[in-house]
Amino acid sequence: VQLQASGGGLVQAGDSLRLSCAASGRTISTYAMAWFRQAPGKEREFVAKINWGGSRTDYSDSVKGRFTISRDNAKNAVYLQMNSLNSEDTAVYYCNARLITLNYWGQGTLVTVSS
Repeated sequence: VQLQASGGGLVQAGDSLRLSCAASGRTISTYAMAWFRQAPGKEREFVAKINWGGSRTDYSDSVKGRFTISRDNAKNAVYLQMNSLNSEDTAVYYCNARLITLNYWGQGTLVTVSS
């Protein structure tokens, strides 16, 4: 599975962004999908995840209530709607696909939030 994240950019605090992750190579309909992020000088951290069917989601406490993960298996894509962004959300965001022992990462997309 190849994952291509996009949608990052420079925004102001309080703005919204929608990240997309397009998968290719095989269908991701059976994969659990997730978003992680890595801020400068910090380790990569979990942001959000969604099960294969989209019926279950989970979020880190830092983004709960502000971010929404969704997926469109027909389009082989996953999304992250980010609202009320703040400077602490500045990071490179990575898309992840996981199925049992299979684990794939895409290249990241940079989100910069200016205060």
